[in-house]
Amino acid sequence: MRRTTLLIGLGVGLALLCLAAAGTGQVRVPPAEVLGSLLHRAGVDIGPMPSAAQGENALWVVRFPRVVLAVIVGASLGCAGALMQGLFGNPLAEPGVIGVSSGAAVGAAAAIATGVSTLGGWTVVAAAFAGGLAATFLVYTMSRSGGRTEVVTLVLTGIAVNAVAGALIGLLMFFGDADAVRAIAFWQLGSLAQATWASVGTTLPCAVAGIAAALFAARRLDLLALGDRPARHLGVHVERLRVTMIAVTALLGASAVAFTGVISFVGLVVPHLVRMVAGPGHRVLLPASALGGAIVVVAGDLAARTLVDYQELPLGVLTAVVGGPCFFWLLRRTRTRAGGWG
Repeated sequence: MRRTTLLIGLGVGLALLCLAAAGTGQVRVPPAEVLGSLLHRAGVDIGPMPSAAQGENALWVVRFPRVVLAVIVGASLGCAGALMQGLFGNPLAEPGVIGVSSGAAVGAAAAIATGVSTLGGWTVVAAAFAGGLAATFLVYTMSRSGGRTEVVTLVLTGIAVNAVAGALIGLLMFFGDADAVRAIAFWQLGSLAQATWASVGTTLPCAVAGIAAALFAARRLDLLALGDRPARHLGVHVERLRVTMIAVTALLGASAVAFTGVISFVGLVVPHLVRMVAGPGHRVLLPASALGGAIVVVAGDLAARTLVDYQELPLGVLTAVVGGPCFFWLLRRTRTRAGGWG
């Protein structure tokens, strides 16, 4: 009952936050008019239309695609974080561990520094997506031995690949011109300023497919929490589950950061907070983490574009500023309850 209440509460909270975020900005639109605009577009003539000049255009051209993309990105990162932590039984796991974020950053930086524009405005996005998938494949391939993937080896390989990716980004910035350096730095800070309906149309299928695949594997993830050997005895093909879920994590993480840049700590902190309320069962943890991640990113983007007049703060910096101390508090709390790590 408490878990159902949690999911309903998170869903209602996200809907209310989206209404507030869509109506907030230089052109203010009250929530009733935001809802009225949505209903009229759906063919239901109920509620007031936006009364502000250009209010309808501001909603449908700028605000709605931005809010919807924030929901998709947050849900993808939250679900991917919960998936990684359950898959590896490691509370420090997140999509960045397997190189998704750093690989995407290398791909985007390479496209920016070289000036390649084969796909026009989609070149950087495509390069980021390809970089994220390539880094994940590299980490997975290098960590396999004897037909098996050891968790410790995979995590350590991810750390090494992340370090190499950081060095490559540094080299690209060193050899790039001033405009390229500025563009690479801006991309790494994270932002939803480039959100469009086209970007929503690209990321939405990836998010839906990834979250659905994660939910389908929820029961096997619960069994995997008992350990590899007990899970095998209960009928779980551990290696196949790990390979599939790593691919799902790469799909969720790469599609999310490709359009927004690096948004840190969402996939790491949100599943921890949700687990404190919902418990470790993945059938609730995964959807609750997706809803929680969406709430965090929508709220963070709203703060990023409203805290300073006529300027927009980097979203990735805001999530790191809030998420870093929050994660430190979680570490201290867990350490205190466990009586120490040693």
